[in-house]
Amino acid sequence: MMGKLKERIQAFVNNRWLVFVAAIWIQSCAGIGYVFGSLSPVIKRSLNYNQRQLSKLGVAKDLGDSVGFLAGSLSEILPLWGALLVGALQNLIGYGWVWLIVTGRAPVLPLWAMCILIFVGNNGETYFNTAALVSCVQNFPKSRGPVVGILKGFAGLSGAILTQIYTMINFPDQAALIFMVAVGPAMVVVALMFIIRPVGGHRQVRPSDGFSFTFIYSVCLLLAAYLMGVMLLEDLVDVSHTLIIIFTVILFLLLVAPVVIPVKLSFSDEPKDLAVEEVLLPKPEQQEAGKSEQDEVIFSEVEDEKPKEVDLLPATERHKRIAQLQAKLCQAAAEGAVRVKRRRGPHRGEDFTLMQALIKADLWLIFFSLLLASGSGLTVIDNLGQMSQSLGYDNTHIFVSMISIWNFLGRVGGGYFSEIIVRVTHLLRCNC
Repeated sequence: MMGKLKERIQAFVNNRWLVFVAAIWIQSCAGIGYVFGSLSPVIKRSLNYNQRQLSKLGVAKDLGDSVGFLAGSLSEILPLWGALLVGALQNLIGYGWVWLIVTGRAPVLPLWAMCILIFVGNNGETYFNTAALVSCVQNFPKSRGPVVGILKGFAGLSGAILTQIYTMINFPDQAALIFMVAVGPAMVVVALMFIIRPVGGHRQVRPSDGFSFTFIYSVCLLLAAYLMGVMLLEDLVDVSHTLIIIFTVILFLLLVAPVVIPVKLSFSDEPKDLAVEEVLLPKPEQQEAGKSEQDEVIFSEVEDEKPKEVDLLPATERHKRIAQLQAKLCQAAAEGAVRVKRRRGPHRGEDFTLMQALIKADLWLIFFSLLLASGSGLTVIDNLGQMSQSLGYDNTHIFVSMISIWNFLGRVGGGYFSEIIVRVTHLLRCNC
C-alpha cells in the first residue's frame, strides 16, 4: 500500500500538468509591468517628477520587459530554477530599492539611476516568462497555442490579481504597493522554482488532454468574469474590508483550482496504457549505433508525415500505424521512389539555437510585428495613472484591473483560436 502511494506521489511530482499549473501561478504574479499605472502616481508625487521624467521611467520599464536576450541565454546555460532565481533577485533588488527611495529609507538617486532600477526590477519578468514558456512548450509540444496563450494571458491578468491582493491587505500608504510588487512575485517564484522544468518528451496528444484544457479554459473565463464583477462592485459600492477578504479568498480558490487536473491524473485508477507517459519516437542517442544517417532522417520525418488523428488512437493501434508508416518510408527510400534529403536545421515547432533562429524569416516577422504593434498598448498602460487622474478619478486601480482582464481574455483567446486555425489548415492540406 505504501509503495503504491509513494509511486503515485512520484507520478504527481513528475506530472507535466503540475508543471503547467505551477507556471500559471508564477505567471499570475509575473506581469508586474502592468501595475506601473498604479505605481507611477506615488513615484511622481514622492520624488516631485514631472510627466516627462515619469515617461522616461516608463520607457525604462518597457525596455526591461522587452529585453529578454539575457534571460534566454542564461536559460540555455543554467537550469530553469537558476534562471528563475536570477529573475526573482532582479525583481526584489530593483523594485525593493525603488520602495526604499520612495518611502525615504534610502537617498534619492538621479533620474538615470532610477531608470536603471526600474529596468532591472522589471527585467526579472523576462526570466519568469522564459522559464515558464520553455518548460511548458517542451512538455506540451502538440498544444503550443493553448499553452502559450494561457500562460501569457495569466501574465496579463496579474495586474488585476495583485491589485485585488493589495486591496485586501489595505496598507495605509500607496507606496506599499511597490513593496508588494518587489516581494510578492519573488516569494512565489522561489517557492515554485524547482517544479518548473521539462519532465519528458511527451510527443502525443493524451486522451485526457481535451478535458484538461477545457477545464483550464473554464477556470480562465470564470476568473476573468469574477474579477470584473468584484472590481466593479468595489468601485461602485462601499464594500466592507471583511467582504474584500472573502472576495480575495475566492480568488485564491479559483487560482488553485487547476491543480485538480494533476491530482486526478496521478491518483485516479486509469488503464496503464493511458496513464503512462511515453515518447512517440526514440531519442537519437537511444537509437541503435548501426543506423545510417538516411534511416535517422526517415524516422525523424515520421512525426511530420503522420496524420494528427493517429495521436488520438489507443496505444497499440497508434504504434501499429506508426510502424506501418515507417516501413513505407523505408521501402520508398530503398526503391528510389522517395529521395531522402539531408535536413538543414530544425523545422517549425522544433528547438532552434540562437543562430538558427536569426536566419529565419519567421523570427524577424514576429520581431517587427511586435515592435510596430505593441507600442500603443504600452503607452496607455504606462500613462494610465495620469490619464485617470486628469479625468478626476482618484482610484487608478480599477483601470489597471480592467486593462489586465481584457488583456488576459485577448491572449487566452489568441492561443485558443490559433490552435483551431492550425488544425483546420492541416486538415484542408491533407484533404487536398
